[in-house]
Amino acid sequence: MSIKSDLRKEGIQVIDKLDTLKVNSIAKSMADCLTTAFPEHNFKTDELFKRLARLNMYTASVPNGLSEANYFYKNTSIYYNEKIDFNDIYKYALHESIHYLQERKNASGKLLRLGLCDMSGMKIYGLGINEAAVQYATAKALNFEKDSVKYYGITFNTISPNLYPIECNLIAQMAYITGNFCLFDSTFNSNNNFRNKFIALTSKETYEIIENNFDKILYAEEDIIKLNNKLTLEEHNEYSIKQKISKQKSIIKDTYFNTQNLIIKAYFDKLFKRISTNEDLENFRRKLYDYKNLVGTTDEYFFFNNYYIEMMEKLQEKQNAIEEGRIYVSNENTEISVFKENKFIMFLQAIKRFLSKSEVDYEHN
Repeated sequence: MSIKSDLRKEGIQVIDKLDTLKVNSIAKSMADCLTTAFPEHNFKTDELFKRLARLNMYTASVPNGLSEANYFYKNTSIYYNEKIDFNDIYKYALHESIHYLQERKNASGKLLRLGLCDMSGMKIYGLGINEAAVQYATAKALNFEKDSVKYYGITFNTISPNLYPIECNLIAQMAYITGNFCLFDSTFNSNNNFRNKFIALTSKETYEIIENNFDKILYAEEDIIKLNNKLTLEEHNEYSIKQKISKQKSIIKDTYFNTQNLIIKAYFDKLFKRISTNEDLENFRRKLYDYKNLVGTTDEYFFFNNYYIEMMEKLQEKQNAIEEGRIYVSNENTEISVFKENKFIMFLQAIKRFLSKSEVDYEHN
């Protein structure tokens, strides 16, 4: 499919190409922004500028609801909504510039990888989670302040209230577990470090479910945009479209809570098993308590509160076991178990140790 066909399919109509001076101005701002915001990732301003200045940039007419900027990898171009103020163009350009930096292609130009998104096989994996990671990095770089918002009946905090707000909340929950460095490393360098670390702290099945859920949310949001645009056309059945919109909103809400609950349970259940000292116990308590600042809620949502109470009770039991010396490491993965003393078993173990010692003494004689 040609570039013109791709653009037509998205409803994008090119108006004008940005001149070299404007492209260089945007590229310089993006390079400075990334270098300043992520010093630990060793970006070099001059190298970034040279790469970003190669981008083609256009103004275009775009459908309502579509992103204000859209990157097309086939012709290395960004298309900006003609209606946006040039002074605001940088916050839209950064998201798309990160997409450009993420690209990993083969010798024939086929796109294989885009940050957390794997496009090397017949099926694409991680499209939604990569969009979340890119926007989360963009919001961090632009120093967006965290805000409390309400979407789809869910109240939550997000660093990106106007673009992918719900996805940014969920990726922030994942980054709370792995750390931001690991997330941004994989976002910028298109590697599996974030995926592997999250799996190590939860499970492979957990990551794959979450990855799929991000796609569900992304696709449902895209469907809502298309359906809202249809509402402006008189020939469509308004009631039918509103029903479909309502269904997509329910999908997003249910998927959000399924994802959030899975992250909480998978991570903290596994972490709990590894508690063997009072210091571990206090770290666990603090980490679970602080997690409340990330959790999205509704009036009917009780999972986190119930889970918190349940874990506090288990922590008290484990604390008692630690103080009484009833803790041992059960396997090489440092899973911790609690045992109760049994006088008869202790007696048998003492005899076994005595007999073993006697055999050793006999061999020495």
